[in-house]
Amino acid sequence: MERFVRNGHHLQTGKPFAQFGDMRSREMLANWLLCVVANATWENAKLTFCSDPTGGDGIIWDEASGETWPTEHVMVPNLPDQADDAEALILEKVDHKRQGGEPYGSGKTLVVFLNAGAGEWHPNTVARRLPASLYFATVWVVGLQSVESGEYVYNVTNLDLSAGDVPIFKVRIGQNFDRWHVTRCQ
Repeated sequence: MERFVRNGHHLQTGKPFAQFGDMRSREMLANWLLCVVANATWENAKLTFCSDPTGGDGIIWDEASGETWPTEHVMVPNLPDQADDAEALILEKVDHKRQGGEPYGSGKTLVVFLNAGAGEWHPNTVARRLPASLYFATVWVVGLQSVESGEYVYNVTNLDLSAGDVPIFKVRIGQNFDRWHVTRCQ
């Protein structure tokens, strides 16, 4: 995945990979980031991801328990004439995916890939503004925060207020893509 992370253009516009069940590079990266966060923070988790034979955007699978979570992805693209309101853009994309109703979203994890330079956003505020009839089991937002000394730093946020504040994690990928570190920020 290194070449796709380094080539941000591919994350936004890259074609699906037939050999990975038509997942796109951004979907693979986001699924990997969710696995990395869970493996670092959940006791006894051994998560990985694979393609979805039913045509979804990948399945996250816990090898230890056998539990699976199908994913559905949507992207907030980085567009030159886009509004500078990340919160509204995230909520717009969530609403777009909700159009499929309960049969479409039920049991799936919705992942919003925030590829926009749309300004600061507040995860607790966005989580409070999610519709009551979300249809999806949960919503995660992942996005590049920065590149520091050749290391890519991604934010990984679960829009779940059940513990008071939404959990926010930072994943720092080493400059040689041979290591990573997860830090919980909230």
